Amino acid sequence: MSLNPIAQSHDLGFLSFAQAETLSPHEATTRNPVIQVAGIRKSYGKNVAVDEVSFEVTDGEIFGLIGPNGAGKTTTMECVEGIRTPDRGSISVLGLDPFRDVYELQERIGVQLQQAQLQKRVKVWEAMHLWASLYRKKTAMGDELLEQLGLAEKRDAWFMTLSGGQKQRLFIAMALINEPEVVFLDELTTGLDPQARRAIWELVRGIRERGKTVFLTTHLMEEAERLCDRVAIIERGKVIDIDTPQRLIDRHCPERSVTLATDDPLAQEHLARIPRANGVERHESRFTIRGTGDGFVTDVIQCLSENRIKVTAFRTDLPNLEDVFLKLTGHSIRD
Repeated sequence: MSLNPIAQSHDLGFLSFAQAETLSPHEATTRNPVIQVAGIRKSYGKNVAVDEVSFEVTDGEIFGLIGPNGAGKTTTMECVEGIRTPDRGSISVLGLDPFRDVYELQERIGVQLQQAQLQKRVKVWEAMHLWASLYRKKTAMGDELLEQLGLAEKRDAWFMTLSGGQKQRLFIAMALINEPEVVFLDELTTGLDPQARRAIWELVRGIRERGKTVFLTTHLMEEAERLCDRVAIIERGKVIDIDTPQRLIDRHCPERSVTLATDDPLAQEHLARIPRANGVERHESRFTIRGTGDGFVTDVIQCLSENRIKVTAFRTDLPNLEDVFLKLTGHSIRD
């Protein structure tokens, strides 16, 4: 199968951005691993940045290493890329050793660094043509990437005049110029406004849709939930759990809640009999029902329907990855 995002055809379908289906846990475990990390450790003096970290990234998935700033995400990624040498442990990327096979591997991966910068007065097309020449690619490929990533109109602009989102698009284009099989993205949307962030998410989905494997880091839990097929939660240099976002939520935070408002005098009696309900709290005419299981919200709706309970407000509160992080670590990711 060709892994070239451009050369398969000259249509500009690379960024059609149809919503990609996430991998099932079965698919994630049966696909071939393209990244294998086993027991790596990295210290800076007495400070242990990465402590016995192990995980695999499988072919064609978006895998996220998630956690707060300072958790060890970037150090781990840089070890996998071959930028930093771990004190111990083993790493394989596309069957290659990132340190022994560094030059061969560089031809097959694309990297966007967290602190990437270019000269202020380099023009967009100059940066792309330079990168193309480093990988012995035709400059036309750089021009085509600019077109596909929505930067054609900025072709003659200086780097310093680009917005944050435009700079990130340029860095993505530069990471794709060598037609990589694996793309590394480190804190790609940090500092971007919500609109620019969502546009970048669509670009990342577009990379995966063209047969690439994406390994990203982020401290934004919504970003991880929206993008990643699987995530590894890292805290203080240790990986504390790995799975799909939904399975992590179901395993660690199974409780859901429904808050509704009603003046029905028998509401509390009926709501308390909901099969999966763990409890009902009442404050005047507002009720909060807590329960577990995927069918809990449906049970609440069925109870309201069967007992003809008229509601004036209805809200569901479902757990997310931030709740999982809080449950596993005892503190918010923002603390």
